[in-house]
Amino acid sequence: MSIRLYNSLSGEKEVFEPIEPGVVKMYSCGPTVYNYFHIGNARAFVVFDMVRRYLRYRGFKVKFVQNFTDVDDKLIKRANELDTTVNQVASQYIDAYFADASALGIEQADVHPRVTETMDDIIAFISGLIDAGYAYVADGDVLFDTPKFKDYGQLSKQSLDELQAGSRVEVSDLKRNAIDFTLWKAAKPGEPWWDSPWGHGRPGWHIECSAMIQKHLGEHIDIHGGGHDLLFPHHENEIAQSEALLGAPLARYFLHNGYININNEKMSKSLGNSIFVHDLVKRYDSRALRMFLLSAQYRSPINYSDDVMAQMVAAIRRMDSCYDSIVAKLETPFLPEGETFDASPWEDRLIEAMDDDINTGDAIGVMFDFIRMVNSYLHQGDVDRAGLQGRYEKLKNWLQLFGLEKIASELPDEEIAQMIESRAQARFARNFAKADAIREKLLEQGIHLEDTAQGVRWWRE
Repeated sequence: MSIRLYNSLSGEKEVFEPIEPGVVKMYSCGPTVYNYFHIGNARAFVVFDMVRRYLRYRGFKVKFVQNFTDVDDKLIKRANELDTTVNQVASQYIDAYFADASALGIEQADVHPRVTETMDDIIAFISGLIDAGYAYVADGDVLFDTPKFKDYGQLSKQSLDELQAGSRVEVSDLKRNAIDFTLWKAAKPGEPWWDSPWGHGRPGWHIECSAMIQKHLGEHIDIHGGGHDLLFPHHENEIAQSEALLGAPLARYFLHNGYININNEKMSKSLGNSIFVHDLVKRYDSRALRMFLLSAQYRSPINYSDDVMAQMVAAIRRMDSCYDSIVAKLETPFLPEGETFDASPWEDRLIEAMDDDINTGDAIGVMFDFIRMVNSYLHQGDVDRAGLQGRYEKLKNWLQLFGLEKIASELPDEEIAQMIESRAQARFARNFAKADAIREKLLEQGIHLEDTAQGVRWWRE
């Protein structure tokens, strides 16, 4: 069986064939760290964590890079609001990202580059585009000369003429063409800046990903992922920059996950219905939230509601109950040895679903069919050790694949006390992002905190 992925570049499902046999180079756009990430962001993070996990499950070696945008207009505005520095805002919310992502079972990427740590590479990339005739300097800004790149629009399936006609010309005398985009912004008073051949300034948004991909993964990668909202203009501009400079396709496969609706309405800032994962993991078992985000094939839209989350919580309980029942039964003495359990019929069905463009919705359905079979087996009289062990190993294997395994706390009391004290110090210093990150790290280990008038009370699940 072969994995088939829907490639946004071709608009078709294609057999997955990495550039180097057995090795996958993969990049996914990470967060702009000026706040906690919301459930829409979380879907992309969970989806591409799942893609990575499944590729490993199928025997590939995966190198995965996910960036942090740690300087841009949003961070500057946030720093001004909090009367602090851009770096301090970024550091706090990077810590918060790792805590919330870990609660969702998202494994850290192999590399998490920051824009501020990649500045020399970004400047060199822009210089190369200028030398190649694809970019021009205008009063301290550097802009990409979009019509020079004849394949512009290949990802979004739009022609240069259509894009030119549909563009709204920004209030700027610097652009040669309405669809030119910024690679480097000249510094404004009070903003952070870096020195460059064109004067003090900072990068535009799109250029960071092209430079990071080249630095950490090379000139040509296998998979580039992100939310559907990034397809245009962000990924379109990445293609133009990278292919203009390097002369080779940026990525073989572009994967884009679908949107999330909130109570059947599109989630948007204008509607004020964005929901932060940071808050949700306090209301629900974080695995229920992860299961919700994987409950449909990743390109399909999904709808969040309290009723849907209640269903996810119930599903997690059924899953845990089955797993715990197998473990308890295995501890029963004097079980007959029996014969090895053959899980291949269920394994084949699960792989068939996942090979079809990472269809986690159908694959998780297979897992719950398996759980129903196991529950039926447990309630019959003829149970043996080999049969139990085989079912246990397969279920555990799948829970690990989907990032849904239940992790018992192994933290000693002394370390818990130290973390609670660190949280108290962070709250006293008004570093609430760090305090919340510590709380969530404890929650991941099954350690619950309650702030009372007499101090902090804690208990294990």
